[in-house]
Amino acid sequence: MGTDDVRDAVLDAARAAFHARGYVRTSMKGVAAAAGVAPEVVNRYWNSKESLFAAAMQLPFDPASAMPQLVAPGLDGMGERLTRATLDMLADEQTRNDFIALFQAGASATKAARGMQDFIERSMVDRLVRVLGVPDARLRVNLIMAYLMGIATTRYIVRLEPVASMPEDDLVRLVAPTIQNWLDVTKPLQKPKDIA
Repeated sequence: MGTDDVRDAVLDAARAAFHARGYVRTSMKGVAAAAGVAPEVVNRYWNSKESLFAAAMQLPFDPASAMPQLVAPGLDGMGERLTRATLDMLADEQTRNDFIALFQAGASATKAARGMQDFIERSMVDRLVRVLGVPDARLRVNLIMAYLMGIATTRYIVRLEPVASMPEDDLVRLVAPTIQNWLDVTKPLQKPKDIA
């Protein structure tokens, strides 16, 4: 079996595993076994489950490397960068279909949702929380993720107009300032006192 064949076999096995079991219940070792290769072979191509997931789901970016690139320029302009990255990732129909299938995977929608939650928490939210470094960072990042997922769902899945057909640059101009406002740690959030 050639290098490309091995890579393809691993990706096929990973895609099937993520669809069948969700993110949390899929392991790199299990993918290796399903592909008929040693775990070291999978690790040679992908050094983390996040990277394997990104490749198997054909994400246009690997969260493990994309998040540092998104945050490296600093907080200024990050609202636009996060908005564009989200829209670019979900603009691809196959990526959208893979995400939808992953949400539907597993014994129940609840288990699949927890799998996706784990992927999003580890690969995106935790990294952004560390960058913000303020006590309410997790709430800020969760608001950002919820807002971006809502925009993406409206645009690409539910396809509500005018958001569905709006030029990306126009949508980014409308959405990014809200994201940027939540990233501005000098602006306190108006929130109930019992939410940390």
